[in-house]
Amino acid sequence: MILVLTAGVLFSAPKPKILPQLVTPDVLKYTPVLVPDSCVTTGLSVVANKTYVYLSVMNIGDTSTIQSSTYTLDSKPSGSNATISTIPSLGWVKFRTDVVGQYIVRTSITTSTGTKDTTIKITSANYVGVGNYENVPATYPNCMSCHATWSNFQTIFNKWKVSGHATRFKRDIDSGGTAGFSTSCMKCHTTGYDHNQYADNHGFDDVARQVGWSWTTWGPPKKGNWDSLVNKYPTLSQFATIGCESCHGAGSQHASTGDTTAIEIPYKPNVCGKCHESYWRHTVYTQWRASLHSNPVMEGRTVADSLRNNLNDCNRCHDGRDFLGYYSYNRKDPIALNKGDQTPIGCQTCHDPHGGSGEHQLRVPATGSDTLANGVSYTAAGNGKICMSCHSARKNAATFITVRGSFSSTWGPHENPQGDVLWGSNLATFGFPWISGSHKNNPDACVSCHMAATTDTGTVTYNKVGLHSMNMTYGTYENVKGCLNCHPGVTSFDDFVAPQDFDGNGLIESWQKEVKGCISKLGHALPHTGYDTVNWIPIARDSNNINLRKAYWNYLMITKDGSYGIHNPFLAVQVLLTSINYAVGISQNGTEIPKAFELSQNYPNPFNPSTKIDFSLPRAENISIKIYDMTGREIKSLVDMRMQPGKYSTEWLGTDGNGRQVSSGVYFYRLVAGGNVITKKMILIK
Repeated sequence: MILVLTAGVLFSAPKPKILPQLVTPDVLKYTPVLVPDSCVTTGLSVVANKTYVYLSVMNIGDTSTIQSSTYTLDSKPSGSNATISTIPSLGWVKFRTDVVGQYIVRTSITTSTGTKDTTIKITSANYVGVGNYENVPATYPNCMSCHATWSNFQTIFNKWKVSGHATRFKRDIDSGGTAGFSTSCMKCHTTGYDHNQYADNHGFDDVARQVGWSWTTWGPPKKGNWDSLVNKYPTLSQFATIGCESCHGAGSQHASTGDTTAIEIPYKPNVCGKCHESYWRHTVYTQWRASLHSNPVMEGRTVADSLRNNLNDCNRCHDGRDFLGYYSYNRKDPIALNKGDQTPIGCQTCHDPHGGSGEHQLRVPATGSDTLANGVSYTAAGNGKICMSCHSARKNAATFITVRGSFSSTWGPHENPQGDVLWGSNLATFGFPWISGSHKNNPDACVSCHMAATTDTGTVTYNKVGLHSMNMTYGTYENVKGCLNCHPGVTSFDDFVAPQDFDGNGLIESWQKEVKGCISKLGHALPHTGYDTVNWIPIARDSNNINLRKAYWNYLMITKDGSYGIHNPFLAVQVLLTSINYAVGISQNGTEIPKAFELSQNYPNPFNPSTKIDFSLPRAENISIKIYDMTGREIKSLVDMRMQPGKYSTEWLGTDGNGRQVSSGVYFYRLVAGGNVITKKMILIK
């Protein structure tokens, strides 16, 4: 045992992971220590020659904090004078590549648990151009001089060449451009144009100088510019696009050596941020960084191969790269085993970077992957399909709830089942279907509201709500812009007032407040501890009480949805109020609304040991049903709550308020609902 414990201690040790850092135009602009000798970069390990590389290190071996770190260049190309310098305020180091080839950087970290080192390879290369673009044949070392022979690359190329990325510069200088277009736009709209610091690495600006093309003699944008450029400068046209190397890194080393590690396939959104974070026009990356998607909520987990790409695979939603295997390609990429490897839910997760006819085309789901766990399809959700792929319960209520055996504090639907609630599906039923709302009829479901554009520049909410932030609130601001088409005039969620007092507190409030009140009431109807904490343990022990489990499932579904009714208001209150009834032993007899208050004769009567009592409510009322003995003394309260109209049943087990069995005899039961009082007699025989 001592040896085992000792071995366990030895495994607690640091493990460094070197991470290339992204520098966007905004980061460069607003970070003084990076100015004036630094440049914008993608954060890839394949970089354009004569540009800067920024590095940081994290400890992925244990939870100990890095106390110190050192960096050295183990090797660099012949003739290189590159040296590493520190940026203490950022915790980064940087160096400028000056010769094409490989740079091996070593770092050693020291923590309270030990010292450890590791290395990273940085490839510096020149740009080679795409090739085969706009009918200009590819010549070595253009990307398509090799990749055109492989069908899968040709398929990707065919999608890309009609995408917004491919045609951006063409539209800029031709009829789609504007009078304000200038060389500053070319930093992002071409391949390899220098961004903030001069570097001769065969990018668009360098090739333009070589062939004699200059915008000053071509501007302003006008019809025919593009055709003239292609005809007169065909070589330059292969860089006059947001091409392969804009995202994969400069390709000369990959082309000359065939080294597959000398080019990069980026799954992290850093490569997009290089262009899409530049105040104030290009702020998609800024919006994304304000979203929860930018913060991975867990490290990747190793799962059995049989569990990959299905509802049991945690990584399929918590890791952006692994999600692609489930959603689009049914492939099994390497699992992100630690926080240093994990890919956030970023641009490439939702958008196909190779595009298609759209500017930033959303990914198309694999056949059969656009269904909830209960098999209900959400194909009609439009662009919201990709949201619902992860924002779902991931368990089928109809089968999961009835399984006896294991039951723990994590029992129930997965976190964030917004898709199920919006779609009105996979809530536990009690013998009749739920009546769902209409918000799922928004053309793009989730996207319609969460990505509604909000205020323009100069406000504190700019880039904090709506669009790619997906946020609906920021501070006290609530983004209801997506609601205005159907609900003109609303300015906050409190403006959505419920039609009645569903939670029975005597006030008609906003939908969210009414639903919160109903959630609280259901929490108290379920076994609970403290004020608002459901106690799952007695629910687990009572494995025969399926209705109690159903009520608990519904409590978790509406609570974890987090919209407090906004996604599907009538469904939310219907599910909560019905679940309250069943949690306290009241069952509903169908969906018919009766015409009058009724209290039926109990059955059986006489009875032993239990009897059922049916009652009907034509409208919502605060009602009570109580049992009295022959002297008029109250024996037990069976129902004491506000209830919606309907036909119901409850049961008396012949016990008093303390759970003790009462004696044989005649008892009375009384229904009080508003101004209506109905009393009937029953007989208990033992």
